[in-house]
Amino acid sequence: MRILNRSAAFALAVVAASVSSTAWADNASPVGLWRNIDDTTGKPRALIRISESNGALRGRVEKVFLAPNESPTCTKCEGALKNAPVIGLVILSGLEKDGAEYTGGQILDPDNGKIYSSMIRLTDGGKKLEVRGYIGVSLLGRSQIWQRQD
Repeated sequence: MRILNRSAAFALAVVAASVSSTAWADNASPVGLWRNIDDTTGKPRALIRISESNGALRGRVEKVFLAPNESPTCTKCEGALKNAPVIGLVILSGLEKDGAEYTGGQILDPDNGKIYSSMIRLTDGGKKLEVRGYIGVSLLGRSQIWQRQD
């Protein structure tokens, strides 16, 4: 009977480890749906879906939370993006894994139409994403914390 109990306990431990490692693996990548929190107001701005293709990450806006005076289009963007709908807009691109961070990418700020260099890093066990946009060196920029939604 003791052997059966030990075998059952071992089997349960293996299953529990498998489930927890699967859950951890889901949070080990920035791929998924994220809620963008404005670094100035602290209010949600958008839902962004990050996907991976050929080792590079990109983020597309799926939903926006607009204030009454805000436009659903990128009025300050230039070129082909001028007046493009913000929903569907790719705002993150070209990010590649570099140790614990994803670097070498760009981020578009639809509020001002400017494109910045970008890097991202998972925090809080993969529940949060630190997103940094900058000009030149990363010290000259600003960061937002995004919250995982799925």
